[in-house]
Amino acid sequence: MSNMVKLTINETAVQAPAGTLLIDAAKLAGIEIPAFCYYEGMALQAACRMCLVEVEKAPKLLAACVVPVTEGMVVRTESPAVVKARKTTLEFLLTNHPLDCPVCDKGGECELQDMVFKYGAGESRYTEVKVHVPEKQWSPVVFYDGPRCILCYRCVRVCGEGMGVGALGIVNRGVASEIAPSHGDHLECDECGACIDICPVGALTSGAYRYKTRPWEMEHVGTICTHCSNGCKTTLGVRNNEIVRGNNRDRSGLNGEFLCVKGRYAFDFNHHPERLQTPLLRVNGEMEEVSWSRALQAVVAKFKAGGKAGVIGSSRIANEEAFLLQKFARTVLHTNNIDHHRSGDVVTLLDALSGKTATLGTADDCYNAKAVLIAGADLSQQQPFLANQIRANYRHHKAGVYVATQGAVREDKIAKGVARTSGDCMDAVESLRDKLKSEPELLVLFGDSVKGEGVRKLVAFGESLGIPVKYICLVDYVNSRGAMDMGLLPDLGPGYHAVEGAPGMSLPQMMAATDLDLLWVVGANPLARHKLASDKAFVVVQDMFLTETARRADVVLPAASAYEKNGTVTNVCGQVQRLKRAVETVGAKTDLAIIGLIARGLGVNLGKVDADAVFAEIQKTVRGYNVPLPVIVTGGAAQTMPVNGRVPATVLPELIQSSRDTLFTTGTLTRYSKILNEVLEAPGGLYR
Repeated sequence: MSNMVKLTINETAVQAPAGTLLIDAAKLAGIEIPAFCYYEGMALQAACRMCLVEVEKAPKLLAACVVPVTEGMVVRTESPAVVKARKTTLEFLLTNHPLDCPVCDKGGECELQDMVFKYGAGESRYTEVKVHVPEKQWSPVVFYDGPRCILCYRCVRVCGEGMGVGALGIVNRGVASEIAPSHGDHLECDECGACIDICPVGALTSGAYRYKTRPWEMEHVGTICTHCSNGCKTTLGVRNNEIVRGNNRDRSGLNGEFLCVKGRYAFDFNHHPERLQTPLLRVNGEMEEVSWSRALQAVVAKFKAGGKAGVIGSSRIANEEAFLLQKFARTVLHTNNIDHHRSGDVVTLLDALSGKTATLGTADDCYNAKAVLIAGADLSQQQPFLANQIRANYRHHKAGVYVATQGAVREDKIAKGVARTSGDCMDAVESLRDKLKSEPELLVLFGDSVKGEGVRKLVAFGESLGIPVKYICLVDYVNSRGAMDMGLLPDLGPGYHAVEGAPGMSLPQMMAATDLDLLWVVGANPLARHKLASDKAFVVVQDMFLTETARRADVVLPAASAYEKNGTVTNVCGQVQRLKRAVETVGAKTDLAIIGLIARGLGVNLGKVDADAVFAEIQKTVRGYNVPLPVIVTGGAAQTMPVNGRVPATVLPELIQSSRDTLFTTGTLTRYSKILNEVLEAPGGLYR
């Protein structure tokens, strides 16, 4: 290939694309060039000097992180001169670095520790007393120990470039130089903790993890974050059946290393002291703790009695649980009165795109699309990973970003066009027509203000541009998309097929019905938004906490969290990923197991009630879900195929309503996350 450059590294012939940095070309050939300040995808710094290499005919050692490859270049990465330079660099970095590895939280994961072990000198020539300043706490989750800092500037760059926040900078000069918040002594930022994970040493440490354990003492379990709909992989560090850390340093998920504050820290709801561990039964008007057998007997007896039933599912339960729940409702309770809180009009979008191919966007499209339009959403607050992808797209590919929102958003800073609206966004979108027509392609992301007929108008607008257009309908929670795909809808079954018989009642209609005899609520809290009109309704709730709905219930069954179950979830872009059990709460059962126990009590055979068995049924019966199982089992994300045909339903716009959560709120779970309630920005707000 004409754009390939041939060079030699350590006597090995290497080819790399023209313009490739020497440090990356060596990596392609399996040759490691150590570095502290260099980080893939971030601006070049050339500050640490650990990547010095010997280049033939060059008058001095060169920094491999800023030198592009050239034809015929001859490079040595481990020559005596290079090794000596690295020893000297490490000796200099350790001048004031405290040798407190036994108590440093980075112990066992410290890049400086690794490099000193490989290249470090046995003794130092510096005999002066080390310069020391006290440790600082910048927020409930971020601590800074200045003497440990090696001034690689990774944290500054990931905050400014990666997150688009710019909350960190440098103060002072020389030996007194320090990283410091832009607002004096505290952070005003997303509190995402990316600065901690990207730090190569123990200068930045986590308020949730510090002094608790060591990496080798934990079991590391990769699962999907239980909060927003982006479907980020989070690797939970578990010790003694307690989650003590969350990150994704192995880049094993579709999100790479990215996690927001919820994915990295808001796992603490899982061991909240108010977690339900014993079933509750209303006896003589009061809730009493009872055994599982007695609670289930009461539920089974009421289900056998019959009457008008309603079922409310959740956008947080697994695909397998949602599928089995609707199957139970329709085949056992013989009702289509089943629904959940809908936060985006996916149904209308699928119908509007019927007959068209390659029109549903993915997370990768957010990074690769030539142009992106954000309509009616504060993306950085509501969909943090997708926003991060778009910022990276702008940095790396110079993508055209356009914004049509009701208020200021972070993407305004990088936008080629900004329009404000107070309505359904179409007026603002229309004002950007001329600019959008000039783009080679477009990805449109839209929130809950675009729904019903507005979705059809948006698709028609996209077609009128004369360029390829893809769409992402934004939804709120971890399995909001999966809940719809699995048929938690009164008029549509799994795969968006029309239901047999008459459509059932929607969630608001069930809550307003005065003649409802039975209400079964699985993982939801509808009484936080609605009033239950039926005084006679027997209410069964499966939940982790005593929510407003659980307090009204006649039977409350303690449910497991997403971090305590196996199964799958589907993210906002239709990508299926695997949930993997990390911990267990004594007394709690998965919603799948609870549904199975109720079915057994009724003498009903729903098939094998096991996550793998139910997913196998989903693959056979739900359109678009016949995805390759090995991709999911090995921790990957499998893209579902879009429904390419008309969807036999008309969505009422009033049924679509986002919870308008921010980075620091996440529905009912927020109140049970100490960290989300402690950060200075909580509860935050949109369009600020």
